[in-house]
Amino acid sequence: MGVLSQFIIMPLVGFGLANISGLSPEVAAGIILVGCSPGGTASNVMAFLARANVALSVTLTTISTLLAPFMMPVLMKLLAGQFIEIDVLKMMWDIFKIILIPVGAGLVVNQVLGTKSSWVEKLLPMISMLGIALIILVITAAGRDSLLAIGPILILLVFIHNVLGYGIGYGFSQLIGLNEQDSRTIGIEVGMQNAGLASGLSNIMGKIATLGLAPAVFGPMQNVTGSILATFWSRKGLREK
Repeated sequence: MGVLSQFIIMPLVGFGLANISGLSPEVAAGIILVGCSPGGTASNVMAFLARANVALSVTLTTISTLLAPFMMPVLMKLLAGQFIEIDVLKMMWDIFKIILIPVGAGLVVNQVLGTKSSWVEKLLPMISMLGIALIILVITAAGRDSLLAIGPILILLVFIHNVLGYGIGYGFSQLIGLNEQDSRTIGIEVGMQNAGLASGLSNIMGKIATLGLAPAVFGPMQNVTGSILATFWSRKGLREK
């Protein structure tokens, strides 16, 4: 149910917001793109802070990420095809290069280095954070004029998208009878997306200044809203069903 929620709720909410946004087609498609993305790894941290089911959170992030090369292109073709041209096979290969090849390389390095890989484990998170910061910098610079013109409405739409993900994911989980801990987990997983992947795809597609705007806003925003939600839930006891 968590995986289904991940690839149904946020894409459909993104599709609805894109259609009522009044934004240019490529910028509107960016809202759908981030909605079709798999869960972000930050959700695992938020699940821990929110006293949710961390094992479930990690599992959902992993499975949705592995499914991303197949699910994202199909969903984008169905939901965003009216806004921009989508080459399904090319997008599959692009996502495969961004996600699965680095993951495979990491497994190989860990296997080869074994216990000597501790310095790599310390170095790569720093490189990752710098890389994400650089991507956001480039997108903001490239899309400066668009952001100045549509910034407030885009921020509002991204905020609504993010918060509805939390709310619908949590509410749906409660509706189907999941316990409080698992409901919190799915709520966080649905609401927090891999905005970095969406930004990378927009860059590969050559539309970083338009398609990449929504992911660039979504990434930092979800970290703020996720932290607030996790703090709220951490202070609230777990209700037994």
